[in-house]
Amino acid sequence: MAAVRLVLWMTVACLVAGGAATWWFGNAVRVPVALGLLAPLLATGATWLLTERAYRQDPQRLTPLMVKAFGVKVVFFGGFVVVALKGLRVSPVPFMLSFTGAFVALYLTEALALRQLLLRPAPDATVTR
Repeated sequence: MAAVRLVLWMTVACLVAGGAATWWFGNAVRVPVALGLLAPLLATGATWLLTERAYRQDPQRLTPLMVKAFGVKVVFFGGFVVVALKGLRVSPVPFMLSFTGAFVALYLTEALALRQLLLRPAPDATVTR
């Protein structure tokens, strides 16, 4: 439940940031800002839900999961940026500013949450040998 709560708070923060940018700069930035916020939110949200579940089930699964997730995210972010800028032809400056801001803020949030998760006692996992 705590994992879902964190993802909900990250979503609320992105909605507030997108709304504030649209209010401040006008409707012309609404779509590029929304798309810039979307990719980091999807990636951090999905990763956090998987990370928290893997740690609860078996902490030893965490590192291999994170390595695989990193590879998937590299491809996802590269493809997302290309589709947004070349395919959808969104305005590059608001897109990249919102993308970069959300990327840094959400990954910092995920890192701090991961730190808190790892400071908790590890759940008892059955080790098979």
